[in-house]
Amino acid sequence: MNATATSTLKEQWLNFREQHPKTRIRDAAHQLQVSEGEIVAACTGTTVKHLKNEFPALMQAMPALGKVMVLTRNENCVIERKGVFEIVNTENKHVGTVLGKDIDLRMFFSRWKYGFAVENDESIGFKKSIQLFDAQGGAIMKIYAVDQTDLSAWDKVVSDFTAAEQVAAIPVAPAPASPVYNDANADAASFLEGWANLQDTHDFFPLLMKHKLSRTGALELAEGKFSRRVNSECVKTLLNQASATGLEIMVFVGNPGNIEIHTGPVQKILEIPNWINVMDEDFNLHLRTDTIAQSWVVEKPSVDGIVTSLEVFDAAGEMIAQFFGKRKPGNPELEPWRALAASL
Repeated sequence: MNATATSTLKEQWLNFREQHPKTRIRDAAHQLQVSEGEIVAACTGTTVKHLKNEFPALMQAMPALGKVMVLTRNENCVIERKGVFEIVNTENKHVGTVLGKDIDLRMFFSRWKYGFAVENDESIGFKKSIQLFDAQGGAIMKIYAVDQTDLSAWDKVVSDFTAAEQVAAIPVAPAPASPVYNDANADAASFLEGWANLQDTHDFFPLLMKHKLSRTGALELAEGKFSRRVNSECVKTLLNQASATGLEIMVFVGNPGNIEIHTGPVQKILEIPNWINVMDEDFNLHLRTDTIAQSWVVEKPSVDGIVTSLEVFDAAGEMIAQFFGKRKPGNPELEPWRALAASL
């Protein structure tokens, strides 16, 4: 943390907000050279409460809240989905899931370190929410109250999970070392054979790990066979075409601690300089287009036939977002989706 001796981080945040009232907290944290989690922790008191490090149990309590808004983001994309937590499963030690027609999550609890309950406070710029952060103080997921939220249930959950210790600072760990990949020396024939024999799209990540390949390195190896490089305008084309035709799609946006998925139509598409946005009543997407460095149409075999996606990456090779046609396991993908992907 880079806080001066003459002012607390909370004071720095308040001063920054006064000078830059429209700047998002994530961007403010970068400029203050701290993490977002440290800013939230610095406001501990009546507005912010630390929660117990019992995150699977906390997620199991979410259905009682009724309708909420769940926000997940990475450096270049934000996904916001309103709805109700339906089926919450936290038995798997590697990944917890939330399944339902509205809220669809894949939660990697090993990355979760800090949780806070936040109250509405206009002076600090906070809204009523439950916010989860990793060991670096980076935001993993935020759950916001909306008009239809059961506030008495919310208050009970906060009371049940409030931590005994309430301190206005959190230690943050250095970022974990980046994975070392073998892109330059991969056994392309063996890897492509494994790709050709995929039975489920979820088997793709283990295949990458087996061959120590980055995702973009794998797509380059498969170019012309299972992958096709497309231009960075294709995200706009896809969203506008889906909106115009009513085609239901799946949008995956994630970070190391959580993946959030929207399944359904996209309707109101808004383009502003460097951003493409979906501004629907229960689904918002905000994707930076100026940071898209690679875009690929990707085909993966499965027991249900070929599954096609559009995948977009930043200059560091980090996934910004993935797009699929709406599909349930056991069903082939939609022909209109396959035609749209082919047209990109």
